Amino acid sequence: MSTVVMYSSVSVDGFIADENDQPGPLFDWLSGGDVPVDESGAVTVSQTSFDYIRPYWDQIGVTIVGRHVFDITDGWDGTPPGGVDHVVVVTHRPRPAGWDPEAPFHFVEGVEAAVAMARELAGDRIVEVAAGDVGGQVLAAGLVDEVRMDVVPVVFGSGKRYFGSVHAQHLLEDPDVVIQGTRVLHLRFRVRR
Repeated sequence: MSTVVMYSSVSVDGFIADENDQPGPLFDWLSGGDVPVDESGAVTVSQTSFDYIRPYWDQIGVTIVGRHVFDITDGWDGTPPGGVDHVVVVTHRPRPAGWDPEAPFHFVEGVEAAVAMARELAGDRIVEVAAGDVGGQVLAAGLVDEVRMDVVPVVFGSGKRYFGSVHAQHLLEDPDVVIQGTRVLHLRFRVRR
């Protein structure tokens, strides 16, 4: 069965975007290195970050996002980002008018249905859940297996929270991965059951 991973770059004070819904410097580490992450050369990181993120990214089969992320990215023009096979969009609205029904995007209501569909589509590959409101809902539902954060040395003060609107306590295990890249700290925590 697939592992469900909540993942994003995050500010030191726990935000994935500022008050204007912009990531600001959160992704600067993805262009600050000299090792290309793929053949396009658009993303370059330090060797240390590459050694950590490339194997992880290669294991992702499905990404779960909310409708907001889908809308602000224009649905990645119907092509899932980063070589992911499928995107599951949690939404109460229908797919956009004119959306290509052959595009590997699946529109479902509710996080439980999204995770079930994503696990089926992913097989033994990773199901990645975008941090934020949807990620927080998946965590609150007890469906997240691990939390991965790329912590960037910036303080936003306010904005969109990594865990969305989660208000209950959730215990994580001690971090089993702590890797310092250039302008980023990679952390991985398993969710305590």
